[in-house]
Amino acid sequence: MSAVSNLRSEDQFLCPICLDVFTDPVSTPCGHNFCKTCISQHWDLNQSCQCPMCNETFYTRPQLRVNTFISEIVAQFRREAQQKASSSSLEQQAAKPEVPCDICTGTRLKALKSCLVCQTSYCQTHLEPHLTVKRLKTHQLIDAVENLEGRMCTKHDKPLDLFCKTDQICVCMLCPVLDHKNHEFVSLTEESEGKKAELGKTDAEIQQMIQTRRLKIQEIKESVKMTKDAGDRQIAEGIQVFTALMESLERRLKELIKEIEDKQEATEKQAEGLIKDLEQEISELMERSSEVKTLSRSEDHLHLLQSFSSLKAAPPTKDWTEVRVRSPSYEGTVLRAVAQLEQTIRNLMEKKVFEAELKRVQQYAVDVTLDPDTAHPNLILSDDGKQVYHSDVTKNLQKNPERFSKCVCVLGEQSFSSGRFYFEVQVKAGTEWDLGVARESINRKGKITASPQNGFWTVRLRNGNEYSACASPLVPLCLHPGPEKVGVFVDYEKGLVSFYDVGAAALIYSFTGRSFTHKLHPYFSPNPNFGGKNSAPLIICPVNQT
Repeated sequence: MSAVSNLRSEDQFLCPICLDVFTDPVSTPCGHNFCKTCISQHWDLNQSCQCPMCNETFYTRPQLRVNTFISEIVAQFRREAQQKASSSSLEQQAAKPEVPCDICTGTRLKALKSCLVCQTSYCQTHLEPHLTVKRLKTHQLIDAVENLEGRMCTKHDKPLDLFCKTDQICVCMLCPVLDHKNHEFVSLTEESEGKKAELGKTDAEIQQMIQTRRLKIQEIKESVKMTKDAGDRQIAEGIQVFTALMESLERRLKELIKEIEDKQEATEKQAEGLIKDLEQEISELMERSSEVKTLSRSEDHLHLLQSFSSLKAAPPTKDWTEVRVRSPSYEGTVLRAVAQLEQTIRNLMEKKVFEAELKRVQQYAVDVTLDPDTAHPNLILSDDGKQVYHSDVTKNLQKNPERFSKCVCVLGEQSFSSGRFYFEVQVKAGTEWDLGVARESINRKGKITASPQNGFWTVRLRNGNEYSACASPLVPLCLHPGPEKVGVFVDYEKGLVSFYDVGAAALIYSFTGRSFTHKLHPYFSPNPNFGGKNSAPLIICPVNQT
């Protein structure tokens, strides 16, 4: 225990809220310690139960019990602190200047008592007459103090032993008769007790103000921490965005340079080909010129005449009059590259906007389970109520007015008639499905046409790649590639139903301007399995913040 004691410091026993030594210390589930009153008041002042230290949120208010181990250590710490304070007080008293006896001559001894009548302080020896002489026994003795004159009435030279409530001053016994006629008087003791009570009330108010300000300090610290955390997130996102922009800029610059260099290379190859052909013809012409010169110098008349016809004929050369090197056009190359970069930036910013929007709606995630009482007889539900797929086997179930009889659909058990809610469903590997929300009062018997007019707000997939929103008429959706996980968000008061591609953090479609007046249920239809081609289940997934 001594080793532990040596390691103890005051900071270990301070409540993070009131910044004072723990009173009834309790521990939260996340492992942090607070005064029971402090954390209770903190939660009372806030809408959510959140740890002030790590910001962990408790959706159910924890039942807090005093931590006996910490309480015992704090108690021992208090005792040690009190002992130190007591020792310090004794040292201060020892250091306090002594009041000397007024009667002693030579070396003056320490006075024990002061007489308010005699206005004199006495040591043990010189106090003896006041303890034995009858006349002196009536004098008022107090612990030895300096400045006895300040305890005497300046007008009547009598001890100040009454309090005039009218004038709010201390007076002697003669003052009520001579100077304070018809005033209200009380003893100094009574008035002192009253003032002590007022001081106690004032101190309680001060302590309350201190507590309020300590809570405000904690609130400000939390605000600063939240601001810093938000700033750090924004910095991280900024770095990510600008890194992507710089990478895109470098990539576009490389593409621009390559495009220009490719054009230059093509021009150079064309020129090289023409030059090669021209040099070949020059070589042939130079050879013919040499033959012509040789023949012209010949003295063999017969040979000259016989060879003249073949040499005079024009050589098989190309007409180069209209031949030109095709200069590539660079006009608009840079502008096109900049336009592509701008489009990339727009796409990136749109993605960031949708990511932020998806994060916002994911805060309203709810736990959704499938309602077996509404499921079509050919639907198979998992035991946990999170998965559904179609089976060729029709279950023999009791008739139920809530059950879908013809369309292979199922509703969520949970219903919503206000506020906002969000859930996510895995749809990958499915070739056909319908997903969204439906009014509780929808028709569940016979053929169903999903549309807002009939109480359905859904999107669907057909033939593996044909996506559409089930409005009137259907709204085709261009989704390539298609989503693997779909998020569904509803704002009841705004009449809004939105669908998100969770993986791409992109908005798929929104129904807006609706006026909801009935309860809404999550709606699921895996559609027939078509001989195993559409056997993948729809799976309700836990929501992870993207």
